[in-house]
Amino acid sequence: MLQRIKNAQLLMNAACGVTGRPINIMEVCGTHTVSIFRNGIRGMIPKSMKLLSGPGCPVCVTHQGYIDTVLELADRNDCLIATYGDMIRVPGKGGSLETKKTAGNVRIVLSSEDALQLAKENPSKTVVFIAVGFETTTPATAVAVKQAANEGIENFCILSNHKLVVPAMQALLSDENNRIDAFLCPGHVSVIIGYGAFKPITKQFRKPCVVAGFEPMQIIEGLAEICRQIIEGKPEAKTIYTAVVTEHGNQIAQGIISECFEPVDGYWRGLGKIPKSTLQLKEKYSKFDAFKRFGVTEKPENDTTGCRCGEVLCGLIDPPQCELFGRVCEPLTPVGPCMVSSEGACAAWFKYSKREKQNK
Repeated sequence: MLQRIKNAQLLMNAACGVTGRPINIMEVCGTHTVSIFRNGIRGMIPKSMKLLSGPGCPVCVTHQGYIDTVLELADRNDCLIATYGDMIRVPGKGGSLETKKTAGNVRIVLSSEDALQLAKENPSKTVVFIAVGFETTTPATAVAVKQAANEGIENFCILSNHKLVVPAMQALLSDENNRIDAFLCPGHVSVIIGYGAFKPITKQFRKPCVVAGFEPMQIIEGLAEICRQIIEGKPEAKTIYTAVVTEHGNQIAQGIISECFEPVDGYWRGLGKIPKSTLQLKEKYSKFDAFKRFGVTEKPENDTTGCRCGEVLCGLIDPPQCELFGRVCEPLTPVGPCMVSSEGACAAWFKYSKREKQNK
């Protein structure tokens, strides 16, 4: 293993020498961010290589307008909100789901199936499942919607905020302020969409896109593969996570998604409105769409707290550059979602950066 690490470091140093400037690699996935910190990988790469945290945490990229819509529904006596636990503390204008929980109409679930079961057990309430996540969790939501339709469960619906990763990556590269040289692509999402989904990025923007797993050696070799492509000047979409990621992905899961959902324009924290980046239920299943059922909309509102999570998600700043980081914004008193989620860049920096400094 030591020799593999040394070989990877040689490639990294060589790539930095070829470019003659710092290389910026964005790890799209929040799980990569945490693993990189936990395993001290930042200390293994050249000083002229910088790792940027990207929009790979589904809780973090959820727009402020969506959070406020969720809180609006949580105030209704006829609704029962079913949500994953990592959404419970994300702050909005009217508090958070945690503050609404005392009224008894907010429940934490582990899956969309649990939310559907909640609807069966509470026929007098409409259960609204807070459907947040990327392509990884979307198939399970689609299955729950199909089951509700087949079984005639009328008091179940979803507030879809499922996101598509590739449009966000394209939006980042289209921004004139972008400084991204390559992407370390998400492992979990790539199981569903396949590494071939990143080919349009390598073709249009000439940026390497390499899928890696989450073990430290996988990440190091993923970075090394990116550097090899930079040295050779031949960017491509590739996976080194060959155990589970294929070129075309899980086509059964893709089929379930396309049966139930269609891409529409949607808002992202930090990135604004991105065309065809958010999944909405198709007309066939529209009666399970909470937006339509309750006549609510996701308003394009901005965070006014001074939180700079949006800039962190775009790789424009590191979390400590936010004036709130470590002062008023900490894991126990989060101001923004990047400090709330266990996959958030701010939470990872807060937890591990002190340890890195102590080890230097």
